Amino acid sequence: MPARGEELAALAEPVRRRLDAANAARENGLAAARKTIQAASRSIRAVHRLQFEEAAAIAEEARASLRSAQDALAPFPALAASGPLNDAAKEYAEARLTAALAADGPLPSAEELGVSDASWLNGLAEAASELRRHLLDRLRAGEFERAEQLLAAMDDVYALLVTVDYPDALSGGLRRTTDALRPVLERTRGDLTTTFLQQRLQQALENRLPD
Repeated sequence: MPARGEELAALAEPVRRRLDAANAARENGLAAARKTIQAASRSIRAVHRLQFEEAAAIAEEARASLRSAQDALAPFPALAASGPLNDAAKEYAEARLTAALAADGPLPSAEELGVSDASWLNGLAEAASELRRHLLDRLRAGEFERAEQLLAAMDDVYALLVTVDYPDALSGGLRRTTDALRPVLERTRGDLTTTFLQQRLQQALENRLPD
């Protein structure tokens, strides 16, 4: 009968190999997830600069990095369900959805993006928040009709999200993300209303001035 130490060594060796593999996958997955988040952020900045082709190209970088993270962690379900991968998927969804909303294009589905339903929903909420900056830029450019359209899109997103009422374990904390969108929407509505009132007042004053 083998000594206890030899028995323990034999039993621990396959455990060690599995943990080594999981740790390597975790490191690779985390690195790819960070690249995804960084690329998604750069893509959104390009959208705000109205550089939609560049935004799409950068979003493709985010997609490739996200797939690398997903592939690395796929053999390890516990790691695949961890926060970093979910955050990366949400940020990628946000980048794609922000571009679609800003360009008034069709919105990609969760299936098309290859992300979970929770990541898609939370990405949609954050994309609607990102529209505030885009809307204010349009106001400064004098594009009032487009600003109204963007506010309507934000409103539509919020109206949808408040109907999605599931536990956080299923929705990824969507209720908190939706609650954070509401004050952004209200501030944006106030800014738009104030700008329109100022515009009307200016027009009224100009109409009263003698030629």
